[in-house]
Amino acid sequence: MQHKPSLELLFSQLGLANSPAAIELYVRTHQLPADVSLHDAHFWNKAQRSLLISHLVQDDDWAIWVDELNQQLHMDAYRLQTA
Repeated sequence: MQHKPSLELLFSQLGLANSPAAIELYVRTHQLPADVSLHDAHFWNKAQRSLLISHLVQDDDWAIWVDELNQQLHMDAYRLQTA
């Protein structure tokens, strides 16, 4: 059975804890500067980086969740730009 893509399943694919609380904590503690692309973040390992890039390149059903993760990890940077 194919699972419908979600942020929780993306975290699972990345090998990260995927409970709502774990995702919230990860997002809060891994904020990126505006000039750092999601896939260039220092905290990804090679496999995680490849997974993120492949979903974006393929523009598959997961790309929307990779984009969501990107937005969430740049929240502080976006706030600074609009402040």
